[in-house]
Amino acid sequence: MTIQAPRVSTPPVLDHRSQTHSALRERFPGLALPGLIWYAIFTIGPVIAMFVIAFLRWPGMLVEPTFAGFDNFVDVFNDPVFWDAVRNSATQILIGLPLMILLAFSLAFYVVRKPRGHQVLRFTLFIPALISAPATALMFYSLLNPDGLVNGVLGALGFDDGRAWLADPATALPSLIVIDLWAGIGYSAVLLASRMDSVDEEIVQAAQVDGAGNARLAWGIYWPIAKDFIGVVAMLQFLSILFSSAQNVLLLTKGGPGTETTTLSYLIYQKAFVDADLGYSQAVGIVLFVIGLLGMFCIRRLLRASY
Repeated sequence: MTIQAPRVSTPPVLDHRSQTHSALRERFPGLALPGLIWYAIFTIGPVIAMFVIAFLRWPGMLVEPTFAGFDNFVDVFNDPVFWDAVRNSATQILIGLPLMILLAFSLAFYVVRKPRGHQVLRFTLFIPALISAPATALMFYSLLNPDGLVNGVLGALGFDDGRAWLADPATALPSLIVIDLWAGIGYSAVLLASRMDSVDEEIVQAAQVDGAGNARLAWGIYWPIAKDFIGVVAMLQFLSILFSSAQNVLLLTKGGPGTETTTLSYLIYQKAFVDADLGYSQAVGIVLFVIGLLGMFCIRRLLRASY
């Protein structure tokens, strides 16, 4: 009698190509791989290019660039115009951003309490986002020029009615901050209201039974619950003010009077497209990139969820 050894089934041998495809599908599920390729080419690529150009001496697109080392950064940090731009950008952010978030939160709280006409109000808050930058600049130019509506109202009230708001060193930058607030408050309020709508109404009713008024509801309930999302909105508006201020400066003041409204983003534009100093402009771009990262980190730390 012979005893047969049990048969041992061997696993099928997978083709190397199949194994590679399987590993890729596990690491990049769905459409992640095409998205990552797009991100690498059109986002990471330009950032790398910015760092490369910052170390070149490149006086115009039609001129052969040469290696400059850290000379562009030395020029940037020794340039008083750069420090004026830092001061102006810091002023815009430190004054404009807190005001924008606080006013947007107040508007959002009013909307989520559902007053009469709150649905129409949500729509009208979006109106500034629907107006193009040139149209916005033209509207505020008509308001703030010496013969504009603002001076007309002030004159009717007995105040000085001849101020050139956008050409006066004392009011040019504050005028741009007002434009930033006008453009950003409504949009931010709608975003915050969408998050605050998710607050459990039973929590609100319980607080009202305990005698909580609107101020306590706003800052004691809605603010802590929506704090993390408020941080996201604050980061978006921080980046908008920091990186997009060039358009209003270009359209309304050209950085003047003097350098009173020259911001970092406008300085990048001016050096790249007016002065044809591409290396300097991208050195400033790196400084702006670092400031953006640090600013987002600080906002994230400050406005983390507290529940």
